[in-house]
Amino acid sequence: MRGKRNKIKTKHKSKKIPILIVIIILILGIAAGCYYYFYIYNQNQNKENSPVDLGTAEGLKPEEPKQQESIFKGNDRPIAIMIDNHQGAWPQVGLNKAYSVYEIIVEGGESRLMALFKGIDLDEIGPVRSARHYFLDYALENDAIYVHYGWSPKAQSDISTLNVDNINGISESTESFWRTKKKSAPHNVLTSTKDILEIAKSKKYDTTSDKDSVLNYTFSEVNLDNGITANNVTIPYSDLHTVNYKYDAETKRYTRYARGEKQTDMETGEPITTKNIIITFEKNSPLKDTENKDRQDLSDVGTNNGYYITNGKAIKIKCIKNSRTSQTKYEDLQGNEISVNDGNTFFNICPIDSNVTFE
Repeated sequence: MRGKRNKIKTKHKSKKIPILIVIIILILGIAAGCYYYFYIYNQNQNKENSPVDLGTAEGLKPEEPKQQESIFKGNDRPIAIMIDNHQGAWPQVGLNKAYSVYEIIVEGGESRLMALFKGIDLDEIGPVRSARHYFLDYALENDAIYVHYGWSPKAQSDISTLNVDNINGISESTESFWRTKKKSAPHNVLTSTKDILEIAKSKKYDTTSDKDSVLNYTFSEVNLDNGITANNVTIPYSDLHTVNYKYDAETKRYTRYARGEKQTDMETGEPITTKNIIITFEKNSPLKDTENKDRQDLSDVGTNNGYYITNGKAIKIKCIKNSRTSQTKYEDLQGNEISVNDGNTFFNICPIDSNVTFE
């Protein structure tokens, strides 16, 4: 009987031990939870909520606000390059990298372009073509180094008279102004910004400028809500040459067409696009010079009518240029300087009787 009783006691003892272990584990778990909550969690909360001086805390610096970059950034002096716009020169190269492009009528119903670059490195630009005297007025108002390949008699004379910092590619080496085999002469001369700057420095031209932009750029999006719908802009220069711009509402940019053909870049194949278009109506007339090639004169000094076009809308403006060297002022019809979207701009200076249309 005694042995049997001992067996029973032993069984009861083995059942109590596991229960005791479970109770101990629960107590420890509760204690750990209380410790975490009252000590570690509250400490972390205090750290998160305590102010930190980012200016003095070791290893930390205050985060600077992100700065937007204007298309007219920096103090690099602009470079104005005459670009051939004959069909034999298409497609050109580098136009999408210009902050501004001027298009003006020349002889034979053709137009020519002047592209302005600032603080940018380009291996190929062109085709480069000869100077016309009225393009000087727009190079001067941008304080630009004027680059060309040859010149008309009037342009040559005015470059001297107006003391224009210019580079004539014909007088430079074929390493700086070379002919590409992708096109036929005379529509195939290319250059680069590096070559231009090296020549400019050798001529002791200033390569920096503190002159303000011609346009009043703004980072706030300009929407001409009360303007004319301008999703498709047509600008006839002559019976031979008409320019179109087609608006893309998704990109908020205009794609350029000439004589019904989409304009593209020779190297990238990308379409030529622009954020802004400024149209100025100016009287042109035949110019008598020693070569009698029907070259043109242009009445750009004074007040001329025009349009500012952006984001699918257009408004009428006044384009006021007081002298050949002064900057053009672009004002709305109430006399206020217009604000222009920060982005590239095509200046289409077209004949005064050009039948510009909008759709």
